[in-house]
Order: sequence, then C-alpha cells, then structure tokens
Amino acid sequence: MIQKRIPWSVKVFFGTADFGLAMLTACMQFYMLFYYTDVVKIDPGIAGTAMLAGKLSWDMINDILCGYISDRTRSRWGRRRPYLLFCAVPMGLSYWLLFSLPAGLAGAAAFFAVLGTFLLYDTFCTMIVMAYYSMTAELTLDYDERTSLTTVRMVFSAVGYIAGAAAATLLAGILRNALAVTEQGAWSALGLVFGALAAVTVLITAVTVRQKPVLEPEPSRLPLLSAVTGALKNRPFMQYAAIQMLISTTFTMVTAMLPYFVIYQLNMEKMLPVIMFLLLVTLTIFLVPCSTIAGRTGKAKTYALGLTIACAAMIVAFFLPGGATGIIFVISVVAGIGFSSQWVCPHSMMPDVIEYDELVTGERREGIFYGMNAMITKVTGALGMAICGWGLKLSGYVEGTAQTPKALFGIRFMFALLPVLLMLACVPLLLSYPVTRESHAALVKELEKRRGGPRD
Repeated sequence: MIQKRIPWSVKVFFGTADFGLAMLTACMQFYMLFYYTDVVKIDPGIAGTAMLAGKLSWDMINDILCGYISDRTRSRWGRRRPYLLFCAVPMGLSYWLLFSLPAGLAGAAAFFAVLGTFLLYDTFCTMIVMAYYSMTAELTLDYDERTSLTTVRMVFSAVGYIAGAAAATLLAGILRNALAVTEQGAWSALGLVFGALAAVTVLITAVTVRQKPVLEPEPSRLPLLSAVTGALKNRPFMQYAAIQMLISTTFTMVTAMLPYFVIYQLNMEKMLPVIMFLLLVTLTIFLVPCSTIAGRTGKAKTYALGLTIACAAMIVAFFLPGGATGIIFVISVVAGIGFSSQWVCPHSMMPDVIEYDELVTGERREGIFYGMNAMITKVTGALGMAICGWGLKLSGYVEGTAQTPKALFGIRFMFALLPVLLMLACVPLLLSYPVTRESHAALVKELEKRRGGPRD
C-alpha cells in the first residue's frame, strides 16, 4: 500500500490555518443571525431569507467552480497554495465588512446589504477553503494517516471554534468599553480583529507547508459538467453527501439557536460564554479519543456512535423546564463528547472517496469533490439558518423581551427536537457506509497497479 507518513511539524503548520477559518465560521454560526436581529435590528425573516438566497445563487456554483479551477491550476507554488497566499487578506477585510452593517436597515436595503456582504466574504473564503481542504488528500493516501492529519487539524479547528464562539461576546464587550463605541461599533471591531487573525493563520500555512504532494497528477482535463456528473455517479460520495446534508442542517440549527435557548428559555444570558466554552472544550478533549476509536472500529461507525450520544443530550435539553438549571452544563459535556465525532470522522472520510473516483475516471480530482462537499454544506447550512429565521418569526419571537409559550416552544423545537430527528436519520446511512479500512486498502492496491507500483 502507498504509505506517506507526514512529519508532525507539517501536521501542525497545516492545521494552523484551520484555527482562523474555524474562528470565523463559529462566530458566524453562533452569532450571525443574532447580530442581524439584535444588534443591527434587521427583521429575522429578511435576514434568514437573504442568507438562503446567497446560498442558492452564486454560492451554489462557486464551491464547485473554485475546486474545479484549483484541480486545473499550474503554478510555481503548486495547485493549491496560490489561493491561500493571495486570498487571505481580502478574506479578512471582507469579514470585517460583514460585521459592519449600518443601523436602521429595513426591507430591500436590509436584504441586499446582508446578501452583498455575505457573498463578498464567501467568495474569498471559498477560494481558500477549497484549496486548503483539497491538500488533505494530496499529503497522504494512507487511511489511518489521514485520520491523524485530520485530528491535528481539528484540534486547531476546535480551539479556533472556541475563540469564535465562546470569546466573541466577551471580546465585543471589551472592545466596546476600550474604544468607547456602541454595541454595533464593537461588533465591527470584532470583525476586524477576527478577520486579521484568520488572514495571518492562513498565510502561515501557505508559507510553511511546502511538502511535495504524495502524488503529482496532471491537471484534470474533464470539462466542468462532466466532472460534476461523474462525481454524482460515485456511490460512496453520494452516501457521504446525504449524511452531510442532514448534519450540516442540524449543526447550523443547534449553533444558531443556542443563544436564544440559553437567553430566553433558561434565562442564563451571563452563562452563555461558559456553556459554549464547556461544550467546545469537551469536544476538543475528545478529538483524540474519537480518533483512536475510529482507528479500531472504522470512521463511519464511530461517527454513528457520536451522533447517538449527541442525540441523547439534545433530547434532555428539549424537555428542560424554563428557568436556570445546572443540568445544562451536563448536557454541554455530553453533547461535546458526541459532536467530537463530527469534527474527526467526516473530514477524514472525504479523502477516501477520491481514490474510488480515480479508479473510475483515471484522474485525481480532489478540488471538484471538496467543492461539491462545500456546496452541500453551505446550502444546507443556509437552509438551517433560514429555518431558524422563519421559525422565530412564525412562532412570534420578539427580540429583547420575555417570550410567549409559543415562541419558547419554537426555540426548543429548532434547537433540540428537529436536530435530533435529522441526526437519527444519519445513523443507518453511516452503518451501511461502503468505504472501510479493508475496502480502501484493496482500492489503493488496484490503483498502485495502474500507476506502476507502490510509492513511498
């Protein structure tokens, strides 16, 4: 079998970029809708619809397009690194703009302000992410080494996620007091700080990770349409994609609704950073144990186990009565244990489907698969955000006031019950997932024969 062991220094520098990227993602997932509704005072229905419109327009194609272009790129820096080098700073600046909307926006002005700033940031972020994620499949072909590389990257990702989720409101408060600005101005400063940090971490990876890819195939020659239709015939990928559609919608709803659940259902607004921190620290701690279990039982089965544990925690959360309770801290720990599988397993499963495609097409097309995966994740993530926005509106949510029983049920339903149903739907798909360590080893052996023998 092709073995490509990656030095730990390379794994660490490779993971650095995900600290910044995860920080931006977490802040958006936990606070984007809250920022629109409670800081800029935009109608939640308009905000959710604008984000969904962005996902169903330009964002429907830019992931696939950027992945396809990176597959066909030739440069002195390789196929992937140029996008990290030259898009890091624009991405950081556009993130600052995302959190710098003026107050008083309503109607069409609010809709297009949300849509325009979102698409600008998403374009630069997509260029980076498609190239960055595709590097995972190029650095090693080994089934278990990919899990190791992904685990190191996910440690950085989890720490960045903690910074973006648990520290965002604290930092916004510090900036508001230090700069003597309004809450809106504090969030703008937060966007600038986070955007700058993310740009720096991406550049660190771009400059330091120069390791020669384990394979250096010719750029893909398939036309874009043929590349997409070919990917749709990849059975493991399509099963993986179905799982990702459900999980992306689920996790978006959980993260978007957590502030509403803690503030309005539990009346524990001051404890929100603590609850987020506890959830994400637990998740981070269990990344390595999760990786160990995946090495023994397989990635898909470990993923199914983790989702089942997360479901148990969320069901308890749904039935919590109104008012402060210490049970939420236990729920955070259990949910963190379960969701750790979501951070390790899918990211290490994704590269395995690429060998299956290579066996069929004869080409290495990491970019197109990561592009389609990102498109699925973003569109379903926006769908989850739109469900939350319209769910709040239809249930009668009014920001900053005590909520009606109907509104509280809507918050609980979108935070816990619906996500549980979606996660449970993933379990049979994971238990029947066709790519195992044994099947992947046989697949790689067959590819070795075609390439002319094993490589070191």
